[in-house]
Amino acid sequence: MTHQRIAIIGAGMMGQGIAQAFAAAGHHVDIQEPDAGRRAGILDRIRRTLGEAGQEATAADRIHPRETLEEAVAAADIVIEAVPEDLALKQRILAAAEAAAPAHALLASNTSVIPITRIMEPLRDRTRALGTHWWNPAHLIPLVEVVRTRDTADAAVAATTALLSSIGKMPVEVRKDVPGFIGNRLQHALWREAIALVQDGVCDAETVDTVVKASFGRRLAVLGPLENADLVGTDLTLAVHGHVLPDLDRTPGPQPFLRDLVASGRLGMKSGAGFRSWTDAEREETAARLATHLQRLDQFERG
Repeated sequence: MTHQRIAIIGAGMMGQGIAQAFAAAGHHVDIQEPDAGRRAGILDRIRRTLGEAGQEATAADRIHPRETLEEAVAAADIVIEAVPEDLALKQRILAAAEAAAPAHALLASNTSVIPITRIMEPLRDRTRALGTHWWNPAHLIPLVEVVRTRDTADAAVAATTALLSSIGKMPVEVRKDVPGFIGNRLQHALWREAIALVQDGVCDAETVDTVVKASFGRRLAVLGPLENADLVGTDLTLAVHGHVLPDLDRTPGPQPFLRDLVASGRLGMKSGAGFRSWTDAEREETAARLATHLQRLDQFERG
Protein backbone atom coordinates (compact mmCIF):
# COMPACT_ATOMS: atom_id res chain seq x y z
CA MET A 1 0.00 0.00 0.00
CA THR A 2 1.07 3.62 -0.42
CA HIS A 3 2.64 5.09 2.67
CA GLN A 4 0.12 6.33 5.19
CA ARG A 5 0.23 8.46 8.31
CA ILE A 6 -0.18 6.37 11.43
CA ALA A 7 -1.05 7.87 14.83
CA ILE A 8 -0.30 5.88 17.96
CA ILE A 9 -1.81 7.08 21.23
CA GLY A 10 0.23 5.64 24.09
CA ALA A 11 4.00 5.20 24.01
CA GLY A 12 4.41 2.23 26.30
CA MET A 13 5.88 -1.08 25.23
CA MET A 14 3.00 -1.89 22.89
CA GLY A 15 2.73 1.59 21.40
CA GLN A 16 6.42 1.72 20.61
CA GLY A 17 6.37 -1.77 19.11
CA ILE A 18 3.45 -0.86 16.84
CA ALA A 19 5.18 2.37 15.82
CA GLN A 20 8.34 0.43 14.99
CA ALA A 21 6.44 -2.08 12.83
CA PHE A 22 4.89 0.66 10.71
CA ALA A 23 8.03 2.80 10.48
CA ALA A 24 10.15 -0.18 9.42
CA ALA A 25 7.71 -0.65 6.52
CA GLY A 26 8.09 2.95 5.41
CA HIS A 27 5.09 4.64 7.02
CA HIS A 28 5.14 8.00 8.78
CA VAL A 29 4.24 7.55 12.47
CA ASP A 30 3.18 10.09 15.08
CA ILE A 31 3.22 8.73 18.63
CA GLN A 32 1.83 10.61 21.60
CA GLU A 33 3.52 10.71 24.99
CA PRO A 34 2.63 13.65 27.27
CA ASP A 35 5.57 13.16 29.67
CA ALA A 36 8.59 15.09 28.33
CA GLY A 37 11.18 12.79 29.87
CA ARG A 38 9.64 9.60 28.49
CA ARG A 39 8.97 11.29 25.16
CA ALA A 40 12.65 12.20 24.82
CA GLY A 41 13.72 8.56 25.12
CA ILE A 42 11.31 7.00 22.62
CA LEU A 43 13.49 7.17 19.52
CA ASP A 44 16.63 5.88 21.24
CA ARG A 45 14.72 2.87 22.55
CA ILE A 46 13.22 2.16 19.14
CA ARG A 47 16.59 2.49 17.39
CA ARG A 48 18.04 -0.03 19.82
CA THR A 49 15.16 -2.44 19.24
CA LEU A 50 15.46 -2.04 15.46
CA GLY A 51 19.12 -2.99 15.70
CA GLU A 52 18.35 -6.03 17.84
CA ALA A 53 15.80 -7.14 15.23
CA GLY A 54 18.31 -6.75 12.38
CA GLN A 55 16.45 -3.78 10.87
CA GLU A 56 17.75 -0.40 9.76
CA ALA A 57 17.89 2.02 12.69
CA THR A 58 17.10 4.86 10.28
CA ALA A 59 13.48 3.65 10.28
CA ALA A 60 13.15 5.52 13.57
CA ASP A 61 13.54 8.77 11.62
CA ARG A 62 9.98 8.22 10.38
CA ILE A 63 8.64 8.25 13.96
CA HIS A 64 7.70 11.60 15.47
CA PRO A 65 6.91 11.80 19.22
CA ARG A 66 4.15 14.30 19.97
CA GLU A 67 3.09 15.89 23.24
CA THR A 68 -0.64 16.12 22.57
CA LEU A 69 -3.22 13.82 21.06
CA GLU A 70 -4.35 16.59 18.73
CA GLU A 71 -0.84 16.92 17.25
CA ALA A 72 -0.53 13.17 16.82
CA VAL A 73 -3.83 12.60 14.99
CA ALA A 74 -4.11 15.83 12.97
CA ALA A 75 -3.17 14.20 9.65
CA ALA A 76 -3.73 10.53 10.48
CA ASP A 77 -5.09 7.89 8.14
CA ILE A 78 -5.46 5.48 11.05
CA VAL A 79 -5.38 6.11 14.80
CA ILE A 80 -4.41 3.21 17.07
CA GLU A 81 -5.08 3.58 20.78
CA ALA A 82 -2.55 1.68 22.90
CA VAL A 83 -3.19 2.96 26.44
CA PRO A 84 -3.68 0.79 29.57
CA GLU A 85 -6.64 -1.61 29.89
CA ASP A 86 -9.08 0.93 31.34
CA LEU A 87 -12.44 1.15 29.58
CA ALA A 88 -13.22 4.75 30.56
CA LEU A 89 -9.73 5.91 29.57
CA LYS A 90 -9.93 4.21 26.18
CA GLN A 91 -13.37 5.70 25.55
CA ARG A 92 -12.11 9.22 26.34
CA ILE A 93 -9.03 8.78 24.14
CA LEU A 94 -10.94 7.54 21.11
CA ALA A 95 -13.69 10.15 21.44
CA ALA A 96 -10.99 12.84 21.50
CA ALA A 97 -9.27 11.22 18.52
CA GLU A 98 -12.52 11.20 16.54
CA ALA A 99 -12.96 14.91 17.20
CA ALA A 100 -9.39 15.83 16.19
CA ALA A 101 -8.55 13.40 13.37
CA PRO A 102 -9.55 13.70 9.70
CA ALA A 103 -13.03 12.42 8.89
CA HIS A 104 -11.63 9.52 6.87
CA ALA A 105 -9.30 8.21 9.60
CA LEU A 106 -9.88 4.70 10.89
CA LEU A 107 -10.12 4.48 14.69
CA ALA A 108 -8.68 1.34 16.28
CA SER A 109 -8.19 0.04 19.80
CA ASN A 110 -5.33 -2.28 20.76
CA THR A 111 -7.13 -3.70 23.78
CA SER A 112 -6.40 -7.36 24.42
CA VAL A 113 -9.67 -8.29 26.16
CA ILE A 114 -12.25 -5.47 26.36
CA PRO A 115 -15.04 -5.80 23.77
CA ILE A 116 -14.50 -3.21 21.04
CA THR A 117 -18.21 -2.38 20.89
CA ARG A 118 -18.09 -1.07 24.47
CA ILE A 119 -14.95 0.99 23.84
CA MET A 120 -16.47 2.66 20.77
CA GLU A 121 -19.86 3.50 22.33
CA PRO A 122 -19.12 7.28 22.70
CA LEU A 123 -18.20 7.72 19.02
CA ARG A 124 -20.51 9.47 16.57
CA ASP A 125 -19.35 7.41 13.57
CA ARG A 126 -18.77 3.85 14.65
CA THR A 127 -18.57 2.50 11.11
CA ARG A 128 -14.85 3.34 10.95
CA ALA A 129 -14.06 1.94 14.41
CA LEU A 130 -12.62 -1.52 15.04
CA GLY A 131 -10.14 -3.47 17.10
CA THR A 132 -6.54 -4.24 16.15
CA HIS A 133 -5.15 -6.53 18.83
CA TRP A 134 -1.39 -6.74 18.45
CA TRP A 135 0.69 -9.21 20.45
CA ASN A 136 3.75 -8.33 22.53
CA PRO A 137 6.38 -7.69 21.25
CA ALA A 138 4.40 -6.02 18.49
CA HIS A 139 7.34 -5.62 16.11
CA LEU A 140 8.11 -9.37 16.18
CA ILE A 141 4.81 -11.24 16.62
CA PRO A 142 3.13 -11.50 13.20
CA LEU A 143 -0.50 -11.92 14.27
CA VAL A 144 -2.91 -8.99 14.59
CA GLU A 145 -6.55 -9.73 15.41
CA VAL A 146 -8.84 -7.36 13.47
CA VAL A 147 -12.06 -7.19 15.46
CA ARG A 148 -15.28 -5.97 13.91
CA THR A 149 -18.24 -4.69 15.90
CA ARG A 150 -21.86 -4.75 14.79
CA ASP A 151 -21.29 -1.21 13.43
CA THR A 152 -17.93 -1.63 11.68
CA ALA A 153 -18.11 -1.15 7.91
CA ASP A 154 -16.76 -3.87 5.64
CA ALA A 155 -14.54 -1.25 4.00
CA ALA A 156 -12.88 -0.44 7.33
CA VAL A 157 -12.06 -4.11 7.94
CA ALA A 158 -10.74 -4.52 4.40
CA ALA A 159 -8.57 -1.40 4.57
CA THR A 160 -7.11 -2.34 7.95
CA THR A 161 -6.41 -5.90 6.87
CA ALA A 162 -4.72 -4.71 3.68
CA LEU A 163 -2.58 -2.21 5.59
CA LEU A 164 -1.44 -4.80 8.11
CA SER A 165 -0.67 -7.36 5.40
CA SER A 166 1.39 -4.75 3.55
CA ILE A 167 3.77 -4.36 6.50
CA GLY A 168 4.29 -8.09 6.86
CA LYS A 169 1.76 -8.81 9.58
CA MET A 170 -0.70 -11.72 9.57
CA PRO A 171 -4.14 -10.18 10.19
CA VAL A 172 -7.11 -12.39 11.01
CA GLU A 173 -10.71 -11.24 11.19
CA VAL A 174 -12.63 -11.74 14.42
CA ARG A 175 -16.21 -11.79 13.19
CA LYS A 176 -17.93 -11.59 16.58
CA ASP A 177 -16.84 -9.12 19.27
CA VAL A 178 -16.37 -11.30 22.36
CA PRO A 179 -14.14 -10.62 25.41
CA GLY A 180 -10.58 -11.78 24.74
CA PHE A 181 -11.30 -12.26 21.01
CA ILE A 182 -9.64 -15.50 19.82
CA GLY A 183 -6.06 -15.63 21.07
CA ASN A 184 -6.59 -14.58 24.65
CA ARG A 185 -9.62 -16.83 25.07
CA LEU A 186 -7.47 -19.78 24.04
CA GLN A 187 -4.45 -18.64 26.06
CA HIS A 188 -6.32 -18.01 29.28
CA ALA A 189 -8.33 -21.21 29.01
CA LEU A 190 -4.96 -22.96 29.16
CA TRP A 191 -3.79 -20.73 32.02
CA ARG A 192 -6.94 -21.45 34.04
CA GLU A 193 -6.32 -25.20 33.84
CA ALA A 194 -2.60 -24.71 34.55
CA ILE A 195 -3.41 -22.74 37.71
CA ALA A 196 -5.99 -25.35 38.76
CA LEU A 197 -3.41 -28.16 38.47
CA VAL A 198 -1.09 -26.34 40.87
CA GLN A 199 -3.93 -25.21 43.15
CA ASP A 200 -5.19 -28.80 43.44
CA GLY A 201 -1.73 -30.21 44.22
CA VAL A 202 -1.37 -32.23 41.01
CA CYS A 203 2.07 -30.71 40.38
CA ASP A 204 4.07 -27.55 40.94
CA ALA A 205 4.28 -24.55 38.60
CA GLU A 206 7.67 -25.52 37.18
CA THR A 207 6.30 -28.92 36.17
CA VAL A 208 3.34 -27.33 34.36
CA ASP A 209 5.69 -25.12 32.36
CA THR A 210 8.01 -28.03 31.57
CA VAL A 211 5.16 -30.23 30.36
CA VAL A 212 3.88 -27.54 27.99
CA LYS A 213 7.29 -26.52 26.62
CA ALA A 214 8.55 -30.09 26.18
CA SER A 215 5.42 -31.60 24.60
CA PHE A 216 2.55 -30.02 22.68
CA GLY A 217 4.12 -26.57 22.95
CA ARG A 218 6.75 -27.69 20.44
CA ARG A 219 4.05 -28.40 17.88
CA LEU A 220 1.97 -25.28 18.31
CA ALA A 221 4.03 -23.04 16.01
CA VAL A 222 3.32 -25.33 13.05
CA LEU A 223 0.22 -27.28 14.08
CA GLY A 224 -2.83 -25.49 15.49
CA PRO A 225 -5.18 -27.27 17.91
CA LEU A 226 -7.85 -28.06 15.32
CA GLU A 227 -5.25 -29.20 12.79
CA ASN A 228 -3.95 -31.50 15.50
CA ALA A 229 -7.47 -32.78 16.20
CA ASP A 230 -7.91 -33.57 12.52
CA LEU A 231 -4.46 -35.19 12.43
CA VAL A 232 -5.26 -37.64 15.25
CA GLY A 233 -8.88 -37.95 14.13
CA THR A 234 -12.09 -36.41 15.37
CA ASP A 235 -13.16 -39.84 16.65
CA LEU A 236 -10.14 -40.04 18.96
CA THR A 237 -10.65 -36.43 19.97
CA LEU A 238 -14.25 -37.22 20.91
CA ALA A 239 -13.16 -40.25 22.97
CA VAL A 240 -10.52 -38.25 24.85
CA HIS A 241 -12.97 -35.42 25.54
CA GLY A 242 -15.46 -37.85 27.00
CA HIS A 243 -12.91 -38.79 29.66
CA VAL A 244 -11.12 -35.50 30.39
CA LEU A 245 -13.54 -32.61 29.84
CA PRO A 246 -15.83 -33.48 32.79
CA ASP A 247 -12.81 -33.16 35.10
CA LEU A 248 -11.43 -29.85 33.80
CA ASP A 249 -11.62 -26.72 35.94
CA ARG A 250 -14.87 -24.76 35.68
CA THR A 251 -14.14 -21.89 38.06
CA PRO A 252 -16.32 -19.03 36.73
CA GLY A 253 -13.89 -16.30 37.80
CA PRO A 254 -10.23 -15.97 38.81
CA GLN A 255 -9.16 -18.88 41.00
CA PRO A 256 -8.55 -18.41 44.74
CA PHE A 257 -4.90 -19.38 44.30
CA LEU A 258 -4.34 -16.52 41.85
CA ARG A 259 -6.24 -14.06 44.04
CA ASP A 260 -4.09 -15.08 47.02
CA LEU A 261 -0.86 -14.57 45.06
CA VAL A 262 -1.85 -11.03 44.14
CA ALA A 263 -3.12 -10.22 47.64
CA SER A 264 0.18 -11.35 49.15
CA GLY A 265 2.28 -9.26 46.77
CA ARG A 266 3.54 -12.19 44.69
CA LEU A 267 3.10 -10.36 41.39
CA GLY A 268 5.46 -12.40 39.24
CA MET A 269 8.90 -11.53 37.94
CA LYS A 270 8.54 -7.83 38.77
CA SER A 271 8.22 -8.63 42.49
CA GLY A 272 10.60 -11.60 42.56
CA ALA A 273 7.89 -14.22 43.00
CA GLY A 274 4.56 -15.29 41.54
CA PHE A 275 3.70 -18.89 40.72
CA ARG A 276 7.48 -19.38 40.82
CA SER A 277 10.34 -17.51 42.50
CA TRP A 278 12.61 -15.35 40.35
CA THR A 279 16.03 -13.80 40.85
CA ASP A 280 17.05 -10.77 38.80
CA ALA A 281 19.39 -12.98 36.79
CA GLU A 282 16.63 -15.53 36.07
CA ARG A 283 14.24 -12.79 35.01
CA GLU A 284 16.81 -11.29 32.64
CA GLU A 285 17.74 -14.69 31.21
CA THR A 286 14.10 -15.54 30.53
CA ALA A 287 13.46 -12.22 28.79
CA ALA A 288 16.63 -12.59 26.72
CA ARG A 289 15.75 -16.17 25.76
CA LEU A 290 12.32 -15.09 24.56
CA ALA A 291 13.68 -12.12 22.61
CA THR A 292 16.35 -14.23 20.92
CA HIS A 293 13.82 -16.89 19.96
CA LEU A 294 11.39 -14.37 18.47
CA GLN A 295 14.13 -12.46 16.63
CA ARG A 296 15.43 -15.65 15.04
CA LEU A 297 11.95 -16.62 13.92
CA ASP A 298 11.35 -13.14 12.51
CA GLN A 299 14.65 -13.09 10.62
CA PHE A 300 14.02 -16.60 9.26
CA GLU A 301 10.55 -15.69 8.05
CA ARG A 302 11.82 -12.49 6.41
CA GLY A 303 14.55 -14.53 4.68
